Amino acid sequence: MPLPSRWGTASTSFLPLMMMTPRFFRLASLLLVFGALVAFAGPKLKKTPIGQNITLGVPEGFAALPDDGIAAKYPAARKPLAVFSNPSGRIDLSVAQKPTTFSNRDYALLLKIYKASIQNMYSKVQFLQEDIRTVNKRDYVALEFVSTVTDNRRGGNLAPIRKYQFVQYAIEGDQLFVFTFVAPAEEQAQWQPIAKAVMSSVTMK
Repeated sequence: MPLPSRWGTASTSFLPLMMMTPRFFRLASLLLVFGALVAFAGPKLKKTPIGQNITLGVPEGFAALPDDGIAAKYPAARKPLAVFSNPSGRIDLSVAQKPTTFSNRDYALLLKIYKASIQNMYSKVQFLQEDIRTVNKRDYVALEFVSTVTDNRRGGNLAPIRKYQFVQYAIEGDQLFVFTFVAPAEEQAQWQPIAKAVMSSVTMK
């Protein structure tokens, strides 16, 4: 005599339980641990010396620009100490140095000055972070923002240029050091965690 249909239906619900063997549990645990490690692993940075007193983490795949490449990309009287770019050349990490009459006791004032200067440089600025932060036992002025430059010429039809930027400033003696990470704003989600990791890796002796 065949079993009632409800018994046949109920028996199939026990099939997943039959699969829950110790081996299955071990495999599932390993997959969970691997997933957690991937989720929480930070970006890969290469510890790189800049001059004698600075070390920072450079993202994997970035390459240092030669002097002529720096001069072409940053045509200024005082070129950066170093510039690193990703393979496409769209993302830059730079370190600059210049004389200053301020000291590291002036950071609160400098935060206001640098913020105002950035606002004057662009058509629009959305600040994501404006702070004095401590990194590796040293204080820095940190400004993280998205900048927009629009074509204001009459009849101008160029699309606005939007960039995600993280800039960190430090004063040592009579020298100002500026660490800058720049990426297209449309790629902010990809590069923001990396920019934060880079800025948190800076060490100055």
